[in-house]
Amino acid sequence: MRRVEILKMCAAGAALLTLAACVPSSPPSSAGGDDRSGTVRVWLFDEPNRAPKERVVAEAIEEFTAAHPEVTVEVAYIPTSPARHEKFKGAFNDPASAPDIAEYGNTDLAEYAAAGGFADLGAEVRSWTEGGDIDADLLKSATAGGKLYGVPWYIGVRALYYRTDVFGELGLEPPATLGELTAAARAVRERRPDLYGIAVGGQYTFGALPFIWDAGGDIEKLDSPGSREGVKAYTDLMSDDICPPQACAALTGGRTVELFAGGKAAMGILGNFNRSAVDAGPAAGKYAVVPLPGSTAGTPAPAFAGGNNLGVMRSSRHRTLAVQFVQLLAGKTYQVKMYEAMGNLPTLTSAGRELAARDPFLKPFLDTVAAGTRFVPVDPAWVKIDNQKVIPTMLQKVATGQATVEQATDEAAAAVDAAFGRS
Repeated sequence: MRRVEILKMCAAGAALLTLAACVPSSPPSSAGGDDRSGTVRVWLFDEPNRAPKERVVAEAIEEFTAAHPEVTVEVAYIPTSPARHEKFKGAFNDPASAPDIAEYGNTDLAEYAAAGGFADLGAEVRSWTEGGDIDADLLKSATAGGKLYGVPWYIGVRALYYRTDVFGELGLEPPATLGELTAAARAVRERRPDLYGIAVGGQYTFGALPFIWDAGGDIEKLDSPGSREGVKAYTDLMSDDICPPQACAALTGGRTVELFAGGKAAMGILGNFNRSAVDAGPAAGKYAVVPLPGSTAGTPAPAFAGGNNLGVMRSSRHRTLAVQFVQLLAGKTYQVKMYEAMGNLPTLTSAGRELAARDPFLKPFLDTVAAGTRFVPVDPAWVKIDNQKVIPTMLQKVATGQATVEQATDEAAAAVDAAFGRS
């Protein structure tokens, strides 16, 4: 595990002194402390290309330690593999081995909140000048049981990529509703049988959820009328005249990205984080992006807001310093720098506006966020639902004709109830 360590510096940074003044001196956690000197330890996720992230973090550390001469910040980059769960569990159980600050995936929130490993930062974020710039829906991805267990650092949302050359050739307009999306996909497949009208997959949970949410459905009630309507709308795309079920029912989200990027599909539901993959393939320079449309024109379908949060460990011995460093790294200046370095979509509205003015690619994703995002249940039950592939099994059974929408959603609803311990 590689470490980046920036030693004490004596120069004072005005920006950081201003930041420090905005942060209240919180009572230390009962499990930790509030030392104002020493080493602040940070865990951040490793990346396939870590160097740009490392440079931005090192810059933040230099700024922070300039304003805190008695402080050293030590960063360890940890793997994002499933083994991270055991690493966090060990840190929760052994404060001596725990960092003060940790980056974590927001879908891991329920597990970590149940373990009591992170501190509630609600008061600090409410009093933080930039805290009010975070979209309320995004704050939900760091909230469990009414407590805020971190600051959303960056997010990933999905929108509709489409081939501008194919749409131009066939005289098609970008779809403004889900009905128009289905019609356009069917028209492409009919006139360009070498292409899928849209690449969708039976194992693509986060591609299907916007259809369910748009119809008024919910993960926790998959047998409701709205959920059934959304399941039907999504699985209707896995048909011979759009995306043949024999090929598409088994597709994951990753495979749909590959199909669109590889020039095999006219549309795809892809994330802002898939841009580099598309730009590296045959579809490069031949695509545009719009929000995934909902059933009503002008209203995007609600997207899942994935991403990572920065949290302070409940056992931290440096509570105030840890909060201040989180606020620096999650503030506008460094969110902009992280986007420029890594393409991470910012969670601060002002940072998003600034970046969209420079890079129009971001606009459909930010419009999607502004229209309202959704999240998976913040409950350990979600881990069971996800691991048991409840939603993909439901989608695949409908797409392949193994079950009707009613039968598949009844079965999935029963599995969800069991995961939540409902009778």
